[in-house]
Amino acid sequence: MPLRRLDSLLVANRGEIAVRVARSARAHGLRIGMVCTGADRGALHARAGDLCVMVPDYLDGAALVEAARALPGVVGVHPGYGFLAERADFARQVEAAGLVWVGPPAEAIAAMGDKAAARRRVAEFGVPVVPGYDGQAQDDETLSTEAARIGWPLLVKAAAGGGGKGMQVVREPSELREALAAARRLARGAFGDDRLVLERYLSPARHVEVQVMADRHGATLHLFERECSLQRRHQKVIEEAPSPALSPEQRAALCADAVQAAQAVGYVGAGTVEFILGPDGHHHFLEMNTRLQVEHPVTELITGLDLVELQLSVAEGRPLPLSQDQVQARGWAIEARLYAEDVAGGWLPAAGPVLAWTAPPDLRVDAGVEAGGEVGTRYDPMLAKVVAGGADREQARRRLVQGLQRLVALGLTTNRGALIGMLQDPRFVAGELSTTMLEGFVPPAVPADWRALCAVVAAEQARERAGRPLPEVPAGWRNHRWRDPELALQAGGAEHRLRWRELGPGHLRIWRAPEGELVPAPAEGGSEVRSHPVDGGLWIEVDGVAEELPMVRSSAEWHLHRPHGDLRVAVLPAFPEPGHALPPGGLVAPMTGVVVSVAVAAGQVVQAGQALVVLEAMKMEQVVRAPHGGVVAEVRVAPGQQLDAGTLLVVLDEAGAATPGEEGGDAR
Repeated sequence: MPLRRLDSLLVANRGEIAVRVARSARAHGLRIGMVCTGADRGALHARAGDLCVMVPDYLDGAALVEAARALPGVVGVHPGYGFLAERADFARQVEAAGLVWVGPPAEAIAAMGDKAAARRRVAEFGVPVVPGYDGQAQDDETLSTEAARIGWPLLVKAAAGGGGKGMQVVREPSELREALAAARRLARGAFGDDRLVLERYLSPARHVEVQVMADRHGATLHLFERECSLQRRHQKVIEEAPSPALSPEQRAALCADAVQAAQAVGYVGAGTVEFILGPDGHHHFLEMNTRLQVEHPVTELITGLDLVELQLSVAEGRPLPLSQDQVQARGWAIEARLYAEDVAGGWLPAAGPVLAWTAPPDLRVDAGVEAGGEVGTRYDPMLAKVVAGGADREQARRRLVQGLQRLVALGLTTNRGALIGMLQDPRFVAGELSTTMLEGFVPPAVPADWRALCAVVAAEQARERAGRPLPEVPAGWRNHRWRDPELALQAGGAEHRLRWRELGPGHLRIWRAPEGELVPAPAEGGSEVRSHPVDGGLWIEVDGVAEELPMVRSSAEWHLHRPHGDLRVAVLPAFPEPGHALPPGGLVAPMTGVVVSVAVAAGQVVQAGQALVVLEAMKMEQVVRAPHGGVVAEVRVAPGQQLDAGTLLVVLDEAGAATPGEEGGDAR
């Protein structure tokens, strides 16, 4: 094909992948256009290019094409991942406008985007597939019959799209109807297509994928495999390359099948062929993602190749610059996805401001956020990818743990502490992974340690010296000036009371008040504490041991960075006011989001476990269920309502609290 050199590139995406694509496009010598919606105006990715064009939505193909037209010369469009990256109609729309599509042919996207058709296509070329059902009949009766034939447990998944969206595990026949309804609803919302595929659910199993790259001159290469077994809600959390599970013979067979699958659809560009590795060690084709993957950095680290640069080169019509024999893998790389999510609360997405952000300078960190930014509920909650390389797996693992311990992300709940816990889990250290490893995973608790509490006292005292007004004393209270000041703090589910005495500017003696909860602290004399503000926090010395502690205040709450997780410390009012009690039997929203549906009405009798309200945030569903049988006294919400975590949803006639229900997959 004739060479068509690009002059400009529109990055039709947002967040960390948009920033990452722009970085390679700049090195390629291109003028870069970014896009953003009104909600993203001023975001990090919006400033990563030479200009940014406002669009109504990242799914508005016509608006994205018009944005590309604003760029000079021969213009390419890179879709990143998610949104329109795997929409064949968008690829055709781009090319019909005379623009260069930086991705595979629309026909290949369509062929692999239909998971049912893809299973049939690769099977014809001798690639093994998971036993299942991929037929045209989609009625519940047919699917129930096929499910019984396949056996339990089984996996219900969307025929269109990927990323775990709409995926449901069904362990017994009684769960099937509800799983089919939820999968159809999520698939329809994410892809506009509610067709389903059934597959045998292999467990324990490993998820191993192969990166492929093909040009328009007949060359198709594999760039080795990645292990992606650590998942929650069928969404990858930690990935590595190579896989610790494969022998050289298994690796050769797996990579050969990946190349065969790509060639089966005339693939061009970067793509990933995903396999499930069963307990017997045999691999089965799952799907092909016809785009760049989130976890592509680990492949770049072990091969030394820039996958986005190769994508741009192939889009221009150039042949791949190396042969299969020249693709070499050296060392090991591990990637952790940093999410805004509440792991202890059931892996629910979180939202809020990014009050402080510092990435470790010695690791690769592809970030889509910065200090001062805001994480909402409309898009995927991934904040960044943190990647470490090493000569071997253990060195890469240790470097990643240390990097995550230094990474500062304050102001919203993240999975940083959980990631560190996963990487230090003996099973992960031994390389004994499975897709169910995180079931029942409990993140390590972050204790309210004495040094952190002293830091809050010192910071509060510094604020008072700086002129913060003292609280007004309400009627009925007396202020005894002779008594040493006392501060009541809430952290780790307990109240801590500390007293302090100023010995000089930035010099305190702090001890525990008798009424406070016990925390590891010095004996009777308390601690001598010296401190002064530093950029992003506080320099603090407690009993001769000093550190710079990242911390930031939001309202009446301090956010502190600790090596194994973040700690929130609330400053309780000096003169407490009566709280607002939750009504008996009140069930509250476990996350910020939108009400998808309300399944009950006032006066209705419900059984324990019955679905009451379905919420959605970041394309993930959460079902709030009745914790006990009873009668619905009140319904406080309606479909389409946007609400915050903790909002009262339903009141039952007995006291109780909602338990986390079933979840759908999330989308990016």
